[in-house]
Amino acid sequence: MAAGILDGKNLAYIIKEEIRAEVVAWQLRGHTPKLAVVLLGEDPASQAYVAAKQKVCREIGMACDVYFLADSGDKDSLQTDLLALIQRLNADGTVGGILVEMPLPVGINKALVLSSLDPDKDVDGMSPINRGRILSGEQGLVPATPMSCLELLVRSGVRLAGKHVVVVGRGETVGKPLVYMLLRHNPTVTICHSFTRDLGEVTRLGDVVITAVGKPGLLRGDMVKSGAVVVDAGTTPTPDGLRGDAVFDEVAEVASLISPVPGGVGALTTVLLLRNVLFGMQRRFGS
Repeated sequence: MAAGILDGKNLAYIIKEEIRAEVVAWQLRGHTPKLAVVLLGEDPASQAYVAAKQKVCREIGMACDVYFLADSGDKDSLQTDLLALIQRLNADGTVGGILVEMPLPVGINKALVLSSLDPDKDVDGMSPINRGRILSGEQGLVPATPMSCLELLVRSGVRLAGKHVVVVGRGETVGKPLVYMLLRHNPTVTICHSFTRDLGEVTRLGDVVITAVGKPGLLRGDMVKSGAVVVDAGTTPTPDGLRGDAVFDEVAEVASLISPVPGGVGALTTVLLLRNVLFGMQRRFGS
């Protein structure tokens, strides 16, 4: 059989329209949602990601201010300037969300930077408080990529309660937070990693398999049981373009639904990050 497609591009369009309506509602209440993006150094990839976020902000009517901090080579001075800027943005009532573009230059203390963010403005959902909220089941801002996985599943009508979900990858950005986010939907969750023996033996048990490793060709067709749902959150740049963890043609012959790369999980991350701006405003001002 040929799997149906979990279409991230189409879902991103739907969510953008939802956000656009919410932005108008906030404006009518006297608040213009605004994202503040902090960019350190001159990494071309980071600059491209910032430009993409600015474009989506324009499309949905959200304001977006970009703060550029040049990397002169003095890491202590750069970190001091960054922390001071974050404190100003934390205190600025016109700023709905703050995004410090990653990766940070070598020598900048990432943990210190994340812990300095107001958790209700931390649109990446990476601050210690937001991580704790995920673990405790409390509402908070969550990372966009694991939320993209869930949005694809839930909005496609995939019922998770009582199902066996296998997560491949235990990274800080996707795998770890995703496990606890999934548990809110009442599946049985197994997480695999580099020390898992016979990965295929475990993934074949999954009614749903979510892979987020960043290793092209990791998930083959014979590693997925018939009718399973596969979400591919692994993205690796190659000379032939972005590739996911799954061997798409093989897995699509076995699965009932599969997300492509590109056009699946990655298509949703920016819009869900911007939705976090609105979630944070709801926490601060009320819905």
